[in-house]
Amino acid sequence: MKYKVTLRGKVYEVEVERTEAILLDEYEAVAPQPAAPAAASAPVAGNAAAPAAQTAAPAANKEGADVAGTQVNAPMPGNILDVRVHDGAYVAEGDILCILEAMKMENEILAPHAGTVTVLTSKSMVVDTGDLLFVVS
Repeated sequence: MKYKVTLRGKVYEVEVERTEAILLDEYEAVAPQPAAPAAASAPVAGNAAAPAAQTAAPAANKEGADVAGTQVNAPMPGNILDVRVHDGAYVAEGDILCILEAMKMENEILAPHAGTVTVLTSKSMVVDTGDLLFVVS
């Protein structure tokens, strides 16, 4: 996807390519240097609404049992304002799982793919970056 970004009055064309990984820090932007036409690569923070998800070893759920699937972790520290799904619900890719408030901004945490969700967070919970919120299997 191509975007135009204005920085200090100068317009840059930025191309964002998605790599195989789902993590936000796996996106790259390619933009020309101001003084030279050559392209340079730099990491892009990405959209905060996108999920920070990873497939890992089974996680322990509230009852202590192992749950296999894709982990959905908090992409930043904040407060859970609302949980939009219930434990055991089926979700489609891109469905809103919860609203995470960070720095007075509401961020939608989305399902990385379709599946059954295990809820490991609750409304008003304070979370840190990387805290496990959901598992989608």
